[in-house]
Amino acid sequence: MPDAVSNAPGDPESGDAAGPLAEQIETAYRRIGITSAHVGIVAMVLFGVFFDAIEQNTVGIAGPMLREQWGLGGTEIGLLNTATFTAVALGRVLAGALMDRFGRRMLLGLNLLVFAFGSVLCAIAPNYEVLVGARFLVGLGLGGEIATAVIMLAEFFSAKHRGTAVGLINVAAAGLGNMLAPLFGVIVFAVFSGDDGWRWLFGTLVLPALAVVVYRRALPETPRYLAAQGRITEANTVLNRLAAGKLRGDVAHTVQYLVVPDEREHASAPTARWTELLGPAYRRSTLALAIAVTMSYAAQISMLTLIPVILTERGMSITSALWYTLVMQSGSLVGALTAAGLARRLPRRLTLTAAAMLGVVAGLGFGFFATNIALVLAFGFLFNFSVIILNTTIWLFAPEQYPTRIRGLATSVILAIGSLSGGLFPLIAGAVLDGYGVGAMFAVLAGLFAVCALAVRFPRETFGQPMPEDR
Repeated sequence: MPDAVSNAPGDPESGDAAGPLAEQIETAYRRIGITSAHVGIVAMVLFGVFFDAIEQNTVGIAGPMLREQWGLGGTEIGLLNTATFTAVALGRVLAGALMDRFGRRMLLGLNLLVFAFGSVLCAIAPNYEVLVGARFLVGLGLGGEIATAVIMLAEFFSAKHRGTAVGLINVAAAGLGNMLAPLFGVIVFAVFSGDDGWRWLFGTLVLPALAVVVYRRALPETPRYLAAQGRITEANTVLNRLAAGKLRGDVAHTVQYLVVPDEREHASAPTARWTELLGPAYRRSTLALAIAVTMSYAAQISMLTLIPVILTERGMSITSALWYTLVMQSGSLVGALTAAGLARRLPRRLTLTAAAMLGVVAGLGFGFFATNIALVLAFGFLFNFSVIILNTTIWLFAPEQYPTRIRGLATSVILAIGSLSGGLFPLIAGAVLDGYGVGAMFAVLAGLFAVCALAVRFPRETFGQPMPEDR
């Protein structure tokens, strides 16, 4: 039995005028509100990014054990993250180009399968060189996951709820994932207490990754992407599923939310070109956000990679160091929750500037005033709190600068630049730590926050505005 379609002119529940596509989609989302289908979509996305975040912490967690068994220094441990995040950068660029061409949904499953294969290789690596190569493969899989998740959630929600939805990604990833990663390490090392504990650390993440791939089978393509490709009928189908709160099965009553002239029904938007990112329309936003994310990722990944090493060098056991790291990482969860809340209330640039300046205070405090464990924990908490507000808000801010046809590519390139800096900068931070000590290293990280505070003043403000479209 065919679904009933409501498209009478003047119907308050239909798209009764073929206005600009961005306005039609925004109006449809406002009418639909938040349903159980939205909740299901968010859950499917967040489960994946949660395990990705744990994976990104594994080098730091395994670092002290690898240092003891294989005689690695801070620079060699940093190189493991360099391999990972260099590949993350490459994976994000590839994912950005592919998601604008083939859609957002396909990329999520592919990313996790590549990641799972790389994790298996990490677990069985016979030497340091193979482990570096395996981490590169893991990074390729990780690379597209966050970028695709950010785009998907940004495109499934109205301006009112978009900030909170994207912010939840970092609640799951940098918040819960980063905070619980040390606990995950403690549990793995307790269950597998021998010299192969670090191998089990990498290997046990394969099963949840494969489970998430299966769980995400019901995830639909985003209406914004479908509409931008001229697939208006399919976009309306997904919108009606959102309205009915059903990701599977038939929808009894449908509404024609999007209306375009007949000749444009199957006319897709122009193909995205790399040169557009630095063209007159987007140059300012692209450069400013690239600089900002370079600074924030460099600070964050340096902290994640080297803090367990710093604590164990102060005489702590690896278990104690991981517990203290967990306490400091709780700042990530609080920061992600704060960023998700602020996204509905404050302009993006104000939030970013305030968080960057707070990061300067945290970096200098940790480097020069953390003379006892209480202050180490306090400044470490504040450091993670600040950097996660920055990353969460940048993840939201970047997709809002670009139309759908180029949004995946542009956002992925910006996040890839951040990942590349996150991969390379721990080498610098590790060398500064080895040569000049903790104070010098955190002074450098404070400087990164200061540059970030300047860069975030330049993109156009997008708070409360519909996401842009070409038509």
